[in-house]
Amino acid sequence: MDQVNLLKKLETELRIRGFSEQTIKAYRFHNAKFLDYIRKEPEGMSEDDLKQFLAHLISEKKLSASSVALVRSSLLFAYNQVLGKGFLGIKTPKIQRKNPTVLSKDEVKSLISACVNDKSRLLIQFLYSSGLRVSECLGVRIEDIDFSEGVCNVRQGKGKKDRMTVISQKLLLDLKAYLEAGTLSSGLVFRNRGGAALTVRNVQKIVSGAAKRAGINKPVTPHKLRHSFATHLLESGVSIRFIQELLGHSNLQTTQIYTHVSRESIKGIRSPLDDL
Repeated sequence: MDQVNLLKKLETELRIRGFSEQTIKAYRFHNAKFLDYIRKEPEGMSEDDLKQFLAHLISEKKLSASSVALVRSSLLFAYNQVLGKGFLGIKTPKIQRKNPTVLSKDEVKSLISACVNDKSRLLIQFLYSSGLRVSECLGVRIEDIDFSEGVCNVRQGKGKKDRMTVISQKLLLDLKAYLEAGTLSSGLVFRNRGGAALTVRNVQKIVSGAAKRAGINKPVTPHKLRHSFATHLLESGVSIRFIQELLGHSNLQTTQIYTHVSRESIKGIRSPLDDL
């Protein structure tokens, strides 16, 4: 099997299994780079060839542990799932998990106040109110929101899963007025003037611009609002299990990172010295 056929079969297998377009693009890219580097026919590749390429990425390209892990997954999928090689003994550096940066409630208020128009304000409020990923937020349709119950149905979120999340009652009133003023009753909630969805880059610019005007001296991205949503819920006493469901995490361990950044929860713990 030559390089072209392997990449074609790889893409077919990924599509059959329901992988996202972003993952398919990444897996194809990394496998093509590997083939260009080793310069052997795919069926003649050995476990040592994969290790040599990964070592090259670590020592010469200085890729991060998370990037190397993605390359490893891409290669193992192609050679184990498509070619049936059965490579097992390939380990990569352990990924160091950093606590996510979160905004304080006052910083969230400042961010919202710094918005220059209703659309930007509602978008930032929606991200913080729901905890949605940017791609999920941009895919929300008016008919996905239950204005009477205060919930939003997330269609085909990460992992192709449907779920529900909460929406602020205050936001729902403002959002309903905004949509009615624009005579919008169906379709995407957040769209440009032509009716198409906003892009992730559009949202990043809206959030970073508001953060700059608000004078927030820390990196502020749309995903930081998701982190803040989860942390503030935890601080208010919401069960970590409920937060897991709202965020759409498959694994509770992913959600538990927020237990390490909940400053208010830590401040509420009484030191045993005080009881002596």
